[in-house]
Amino acid sequence: MTTTTTLERTAPIADWRDFLALTKPRVMTLVVFTGLCGLLVAPVSLPPALAFTAILCIALGAGAAAALNMWYEADLDALMKRTRSRPLPAGRMDRQSALHFGVGLGCFSVLLMGLATNWFAAAILAVSILFYVLVYTIWLKRRTPQNIVIGGAAGAFPPLIGWAAATGDVATLPLLLFALIFLWTPPHFWALSLFVRSDYAAAGVPMLPVVAGARATRIQILLYTLPMAAAAIAPWPLGLAGALYGVAASALSLLFVLLALPVLANKAAEPAGMKPEKRLFAYSVLYLFAIFGALVVDRLLG
Repeated sequence: MTTTTTLERTAPIADWRDFLALTKPRVMTLVVFTGLCGLLVAPVSLPPALAFTAILCIALGAGAAAALNMWYEADLDALMKRTRSRPLPAGRMDRQSALHFGVGLGCFSVLLMGLATNWFAAAILAVSILFYVLVYTIWLKRRTPQNIVIGGAAGAFPPLIGWAAATGDVATLPLLLFALIFLWTPPHFWALSLFVRSDYAAAGVPMLPVVAGARATRIQILLYTLPMAAAAIAPWPLGLAGALYGVAASALSLLFVLLALPVLANKAAEPAGMKPEKRLFAYSVLYLFAIFGALVVDRLLG
């Protein structure tokens, strides 16, 4: 009786908020939005119920990948200030529950996508989940400072999935959107990693600022920003988007470059002196929302 009572008192007590936290809902918002935009700009329109189901599947797939990421990285999360309050390192949930939740959610999202839309979209969704978990989380994250560069492909799949859910194939425009997110990911995450570098260093994660230093990271941010801007603007001259999108993408990308230049010039080594990096990181999130939103508006008006 005493043993049972002790086990009950020490067992992790997770509620629905902890399972929701496993899905990284703030990150999921951007994933769902870009997937929705990919669906909306496709030349084929799905019935509302099927369109909602497709976006739900993208959200569930993203949540599954995030849960499996937290399952595998529970030890790292416990070492970093910004992640130690997550359900696993905080002790509110056991790892087996997170694993079962992630696998179940991922399988359900892929199966539902295939049944509701088409199996090509379901296959891309499955690849995106596996890429994030196996390639980025398990293979790259702890081994190379290029983890964000290669692993960034995982977050670039949603526009492809949304387009494929509507059409059953892929085309030049969703591939350009994939390239845009792929090239956007390094400057976005490296801006963040510059002012949380001590966290990554304490956890032994070889992020670029930890391995190569702040100066090299700032140079790389600008080097990735320039082709990212080109990918963002490319649909306009290629005739895949109209002038409204072209002007918006050009202005938004120019501002991104202008915010990346002070990051390059900054020599601060401590977070307190990294206001340019924090501004760029904050703007990078707004940038992607605005770019994709402009494309949808342009397509609807055009």
